Amino acid sequence: MDEHRKVPKRIAQTVLNSLKGGVVPRIGLPYITVGRKNEIEALLHDVDIIAEGGASFRFIVGRYGSGKSFLLQTIRNYVMDRGFIVADADLSPERRLQGTRGQGLATYRELISNLSTKTKPEGGALTLVLDRWISAVQSEAMQETGFSPDDPALAAATDQKIYAVTASVSELVHGFEFGKLLSAYYQAYVNGDDETKPKVLRWFRGEYALKSEAKEALGVNMIITDDDWYDYLKLFATFFRLAGYTGMMIMVDELVNIYKIPNSITRQYNYEKMLTMYNDTLQGKAKYLGIIMGATPQALEDKRRGIYSYEALRSRLAEGRFSRPGARDLLAPVIRLKPLTAEEMLVLCEKLAEMHAGLYGYERLITTEDLVSFIKIEYGRIGADQNITPREVIRDFIELLDLLYQHPEMTISSLLESDEFSYAKSEAVSDAADTGFVEFTI
Repeated sequence: MDEHRKVPKRIAQTVLNSLKGGVVPRIGLPYITVGRKNEIEALLHDVDIIAEGGASFRFIVGRYGSGKSFLLQTIRNYVMDRGFIVADADLSPERRLQGTRGQGLATYRELISNLSTKTKPEGGALTLVLDRWISAVQSEAMQETGFSPDDPALAAATDQKIYAVTASVSELVHGFEFGKLLSAYYQAYVNGDDETKPKVLRWFRGEYALKSEAKEALGVNMIITDDDWYDYLKLFATFFRLAGYTGMMIMVDELVNIYKIPNSITRQYNYEKMLTMYNDTLQGKAKYLGIIMGATPQALEDKRRGIYSYEALRSRLAEGRFSRPGARDLLAPVIRLKPLTAEEMLVLCEKLAEMHAGLYGYERLITTEDLVSFIKIEYGRIGADQNITPREVIRDFIELLDLLYQHPEMTISSLLESDEFSYAKSEAVSDAADTGFVEFTI
């Protein structure tokens, strides 16, 4: 109990507010992580490989509510603590892997705008990373040479170190222009050129629409396009490593938006792009790069519209003959998530009850027997085995905690037995069964 009371109030407030609002909190996840030990260990094995110069590609597959978003957020926080840069994006009708109207480039822009580090976890870290890289190189050159900051020889030594990084990047596909722009940013940084720096950043973000525009602004005859944006993510991964970070992790969720594309040719182009990214990581064409994509079983397995409709991907991703329930291969490219069990939900509710009591400064009154009764009612609904979602259970539970705190005269048994609670839950399960399409994020 004391361990849970130590949750800082700022974190407890964020966690409870996020969960009550139906979204995964970006902080405080270690306090509420339940039932994902094996999956997390499998993904952390990938992290070690990436840190040593390898690459990985995983699909996290689970029906709505099985915990994809929660698992992705947990891994995101862990790898940032390990010195990784993380870029995440949700696909949508406007953001795909490939498109005829710039939808692939839109995904790239979203990933770059969401670049996050441990010190800037909310995104927008590109400028910070570039500035810190230059500052670190200057400090390193000063320590090695012993020159004073005003000595021209120090500037020359720093130039050499910067050149070594840009030269390494230049050897990769599209790396010459990328290296040239890194040099341009460095010169602008050193010379206090506040006009050139934002132009370089704009280029890195993929915001130049025409080559002529980039040529006039920066002297490079290349721009990032819908066809080659992934190549630039590989360049960033290599650069980030050279800049002192452990590696880069890319997280792309909501692959169901590719599944929903009505045009079969457009879908195939998207799956072809996915195959390119997958093959790159397995064949050693990418370094210091991890890719995790989130999908529903239908978006993966539907042989008419899903990922398995693209034979080259289906043959690589389909499970072998030996995998079965209770004996999952967590080293395979596809990790399938099972919904949290009633027992795991009970443990989670225990944690939330402790967190709530700690946040509002009261002695926890809700007993384990009360929690068992709550879980039994939630999981005892008609159709709950197919349609109940952890998000619904958690939202109900936090609402109960809020009501009990604000109205001490109430008891959890009276709330659980109320007609309003029974009717609301029956309606929710009925609606879920009718639509067959319930969205949740926990």
